[in-house]
Amino acid sequence: MLIHQEELNTITSTLTTRYSYITAGFTTREAGDCRQIEVIKRHLKANYITPRKIVLLEQIHSSNVSKPDTTHLGDIELLEDSDGVLTKEAGACLVIRVADCVPILYFDPVRRVIGASHNGWRGTEKNLVGEMIQIMQQNGSKNENIHVLLGPAINACCYDIDLDRYAQFMETMERFNKVAFRPHGEGFHMNLVRLNYELALETGIYKRNIDYFPFCTSCDAKRFYSFRRQYKTHPHEFGEMMGYIMLT
Repeated sequence: MLIHQEELNTITSTLTTRYSYITAGFTTREAGDCRQIEVIKRHLKANYITPRKIVLLEQIHSSNVSKPDTTHLGDIELLEDSDGVLTKEAGACLVIRVADCVPILYFDPVRRVIGASHNGWRGTEKNLVGEMIQIMQQNGSKNENIHVLLGPAINACCYDIDLDRYAQFMETMERFNKVAFRPHGEGFHMNLVRLNYELALETGIYKRNIDYFPFCTSCDAKRFYSFRRQYKTHPHEFGEMMGYIMLT
């Protein structure tokens, strides 16, 4: 899929730009540390995005999926114990914050439903992406209308796992061994984005409706924050990017 980078520190997908009522993107580190609410608000304002509210997730590395409270008053809503969110509520900007984990955005332009999920290795092992898509399917979304955007994340070049974690994945995902894992030293390199891509395809949605980005957050220090690269060695430089999506 083609991608383009807007001037205001956002990477977007051509899958969303064809729909005027869907706004979505992934920030770079130039947007600032999105752990700070004011940074999120400033970025949205700079991109002429005016949500009724910003929906954040607690992000506990689970496979729990929630939906916003349509009666919620205020500009910020926090969904506890959640790593995924789905809604048909216009003006609710769904935000995922990451710094190596995979931010994934979802939308069905026919039923006008959107979603976002935070997929680290735990959420991936629990197949959060499959859970999100399955809920959309159960609520009437057809496979040909479900779109999935996998944002910038750590790539296989930098994501090493030990034998115990590899064995844990092989218990449920041995079918992806050759495409998402390769031996490295005393352990393995894992391709977290590819694994989520394969899990999305497995739900029956169409390959043409999936977009992903050929970046590594750990390698690309100029463009991205990285937990593995910065958190322990350069904590003062560490921050998080965000993925966001909204119906207008």
